[in-house]
Parts: sequence; C-alpha cells; structure tokens
Amino acid sequence: MEKSKSVKIDVDENCPVRGILDRFGDKWSTLILLLLGESSVLRFNEIYKMIPGISQKMLTVSLKTLEEDGLVKRTVYPQIPPRVDYELTPRGMSLLPHIQNLVKWANENRLNILQSRETHRL
Repeated sequence: MEKSKSVKIDVDENCPVRGILDRFGDKWSTLILLLLGESSVLRFNEIYKMIPGISQKMLTVSLKTLEEDGLVKRTVYPQIPPRVDYELTPRGMSLLPHIQNLVKWANENRLNILQSRETHRL
C-alpha cells in the first residue's frame, strides 16, 4: 500500500492560510466574486440587487475587504452622480476557478450532505 503524502496543517490561530480563507470565505464574498466573474464589471447597485438578503452596509464591507486583499478593483469615475465600478483583478480571476470547482462539488454533493445531516439529527 502506497503511503499518501501528508499535508502539514497549522492549527495556530494566526495561521496565514486560515486568515486568507476567512477573508473571502464569509457569507457574501464568495457570491460577490462569482457575480463579478460572470459579469466582468458591475456597479454597486447591480451587485446589491443580485444578492438577496445582503444589506448595503454588508456589501460595502465585503467589497472593501475584497479590494484590500487585491481580489476586486474599484474604479471611481468623476461625474455627477458619481459612478463606481467593481471588477475582479488578475488575482481575483485566478481564484475564480477554485471557487467554481467548490460550487460544482457542493452542488454534486448537496443532497447526500443534507441526507447525512438529517440522519445525524435523529
């Protein structure tokens, strides 16, 4: 039997990988990244209308966090009323296939996972 390669898992709360995954793995950021991946460039209100249940404040915070991490680019056009566009950066684009694969996996396994959860509740 072939020995599998082990991956070192850092359980330290300051683990850089956990810190990065926490930033875009929240409730809303993944959805924002997927929307921007599909639409290329969106304005704030367009994103807001596409995500039911998100507040304007939470959308603002999520976009700012994604921008700070270099995943989303914010462009402000000096006009009245002000126009602000959001789009994925090259770093955000490089993350997109991984998120899309996770979405595909979740869709393929959703029913079995829900069934397992139900079995464990009994």
